[in-house]
Amino acid sequence: MLAGVVVVLLAAASTVLAHHGWSGYDSGQVLNLTGVIRESGYEHPHAYIKLEAPGKVWAVVLAPPSRMERRGIRRDMLAEGTTATVVGYPSRSDPLEMRAERISIDGKTVELR
Repeated sequence: MLAGVVVVLLAAASTVLAHHGWSGYDSGQVLNLTGVIRESGYEHPHAYIKLEAPGKVWAVVLAPPSRMERRGIRRDMLAEGTTATVVGYPSRSDPLEMRAERISIDGKTVELR
């Protein structure tokens, strides 16, 4: 039984560390991208958009939906075809992924972190 408890605790700890580890993004390099949303997801743990910016489609990791709602970014605002600007940090492992710190849509700018 003790072995089962240890396995559960280790699995939970690794999940938490994987989720909250932002070290995979380079905070020394700031990206500022404006483009058209081609896809979006508004689910936990983080919402996301696929943003078509000049010549590339970026996977943009946003804040959790509950935080975005509290700050005024609703699911419908991330609709395909909407123009958005994101400011954030590039992924260290995926050249077309970034973690957004700020998003601007329809004249509204929201801090995500």
